Amino acid sequence: MESSARQSTAYMDLLFFLIQCLNALQYGLLLFLVASGLTLIFGIMGVINLAHGSFYMIGAYMAYALAPIVGGTLGGGFFATLLVGLVLAVLLGYVLEWVFFSFLYQREHLQQVLMTYGLILVFEELRSLLVGDDVHGVAPPDILAGTLPLGEMMTYPVYRLFISAVCLLLALAMYLVFTRTRLGMMIRAGSTNREMVQSLGIDIKFLYRVVFAAGVAVAVFAGMVAAPVSSVYPGMGNTVLIICFVVVVIGGIGSIRGALLASLLIGVVDTFGKVLLPQASGVLIYVLMALILLWRPDGLFKAG
Repeated sequence: MESSARQSTAYMDLLFFLIQCLNALQYGLLLFLVASGLTLIFGIMGVINLAHGSFYMIGAYMAYALAPIVGGTLGGGFFATLLVGLVLAVLLGYVLEWVFFSFLYQREHLQQVLMTYGLILVFEELRSLLVGDDVHGVAPPDILAGTLPLGEMMTYPVYRLFISAVCLLLALAMYLVFTRTRLGMMIRAGSTNREMVQSLGIDIKFLYRVVFAAGVAVAVFAGMVAAPVSSVYPGMGNTVLIICFVVVVIGGIGSIRGALLASLLIGVVDTFGKVLLPQASGVLIYVLMALILLWRPDGLFKAG
């Protein structure tokens, strides 16, 4: 009788551990999706973009606000809303780089901080005027609204597995673009020696515009994908911004693979920290950053 009870307890502990591992993986991959955009903008283009968290917030509010519009005009559901939001995000990033960020590349970091902080205030005010200050929820698509059984008593949401799969696919796509394509070669060269790339006849301004638009689009897409598993609320991008900078510093400024590894490490530390050390969980991420920087001051990987 006691042996059976011990086996049942061990089985439940194993399932609980598996669920926490899945949660850590999903959170880490989603964090990578946001932080990879900051890595592109901050690491490759040299711009300290404090407004990056606002792009994540814009994505979440797009998922909430565009759903009835897309459903009423195009007859589409969640996936059509994602597609429309992604197109709008690319346009937003392209215009922002053209109008604002293109003047910051040769400026001091203080001026970059001041302008991007101003954009945070502008985005927050526009959000308040357009959709209000209430907390909203976004329903996942019906096809992904179910759960998978884990044993006899526990289940896991299908939509969280979908998030993990999408983030993995995008991570693979970014890796292939940066390491196997001519565009990736030009981006890496432009981040190393802007003048030399220009002398070779490459339009570095247009190249940076594309990179910035891609960084914004990735952050907006992450916000849209995350909306069904989290509330949509004012200021939701502020916490994400801080964690994203931690990811960039731990992984190495400008390194995509470093951002991926750092995001997964933070996902594990944050998830299991909230379970095992809930009172200290908010500090553990920064302790991890301090320890890694003591070991490798440049981060886990260098750019390129």
